[in-house]
Parts: sequence; structure tokens; C-alpha cells
Amino acid sequence: MNTRCYVALLRGINVGRAKRIAMADLRKVIADLGFSEVRTLLNSGNAVFMGPKATHKEVRRAIEEALVMKLGVPSRVTVLDSEELAQVVAENPLHEVEEPTRLLVFFLTRPRDRALLEPLPGNDWGEEALALGKRAAYVWCPNGILQSRAAGAVGTGLGDATTSRNWSTVVKLHALCDTVKAAAAKSAA
Repeated sequence: MNTRCYVALLRGINVGRAKRIAMADLRKVIADLGFSEVRTLLNSGNAVFMGPKATHKEVRRAIEEALVMKLGVPSRVTVLDSEELAQVVAENPLHEVEEPTRLLVFFLTRPRDRALLEPLPGNDWGEEALALGKRAAYVWCPNGILQSRAAGAVGTGLGDATTSRNWSTVVKLHALCDTVKAAAAKSAA
């Protein structure tokens, strides 16, 4: 099969008053690039879609350029394929937390990003926890995300080279990948 299921995570979309994008507009922008079965999740710049096999860099650049040209909104985009997202889900050593909205997943976009974070899991984070996977850093923030020293350390270490989602959103995106792939298979039949 020459198609792939992609996940695009836009950084900083619909947070406060800056970078406002309607999800219908985001779906149209991605569909106009030639992708199909475009679905969005929540109102924070999460999209799942099918498209021809390409490098993540090519997909990322196309979406970033289209966002600026069509919507006038710059945003860094992290692109994974559905298999990579499945790996992020499978690798999570902290998945059994009581409140999944307080478990953040920071997506690592470059190979060197993991090396920047390797010293952090050994720190004493008190009630918090920090673990690394191949493509993600997992941060448990029991006292809230804004108060989390561990989340702050990951954010400082990676700067704008990352975007994060809570565990509930990651699991929903993973399920949405199956829905999109099934819809694509049905369309192809």
C-alpha cells in the first residue's frame, strides 16, 4: 500500500486568543494538500488523515506553509504516522495514573531531542514522575500541569521543538487512527 495514516499535532493552536483556527478550516487546509479522510480531534490542532507515503518533514512543511498561506497562522507542526503513535502509546510506563489528563506526553520531533532529556528521569521530582520513550517524554503532574517542575524542565530542554498532549487525547488520537484507516479501506473497496 502506498498510503500512510498520519497524525499532525499543531503547537499552540486555540490557546488563549492567539493562533485561532476553526477545525473545519484546518481539515480543509489539509484536504486541499491532497490528503484524504481528514479528521480533527478537539479544538487544539490535532488532525489524523491518510496520504501518500512521504517523509514527515515533507508533510510537516506542507502543512506549516499552508497554515500561513491559507489561514495566516504560523504554527510548528509535529508529524507522526499511526505506527509511531501506537509505539508512543505502547511504551508509556506511566499509563496507569489515576487522572490521565494530568499525564503529559511531549512528542520528540528530532533524534537529538531524546539526548537532551536523558539526564532528567534520574532527578527527584517528588510526587511527579518523568520517563522517556523512543519518541516521547511522559510526565505525571499530580498537582497540576502549570505547577509541574518536571514538565517545566522538559519544556525548557526542548523549547518550541516539541508539543505536548495529555494522555486522554493521545489515546483518543490512537483510536482515531483506526477509524481513519478503516474509512480509507472502505473507500478503496
